[in-house]
Amino acid sequence: LKDIQYVYSNYYNKLEFIRFDSNVGKYVGYTAAGVRQAEIWNKDTSDISVRKAQREAYCLHNIGNW
Repeated sequence: LKDIQYVYSNYYNKLEFIRFDSNVGKYVGYTAAGVRQAEIWNKDTSDISVRKAQREAYCLHNIGNW
């Protein structure tokens, strides 16, 4: 169960500009705007906690369904 990964990505114009990865534990930007936004979102500890909890709430809950 440790290899389960939760990924939350944002796209604009078919280009991924920011992603939260449960293995990394923070947002990572892939464009100049995404890097700036990742710095802002990573300062919000409550949002980071929610994203980390989504791995258990969403991914691990549904593992038996697949």
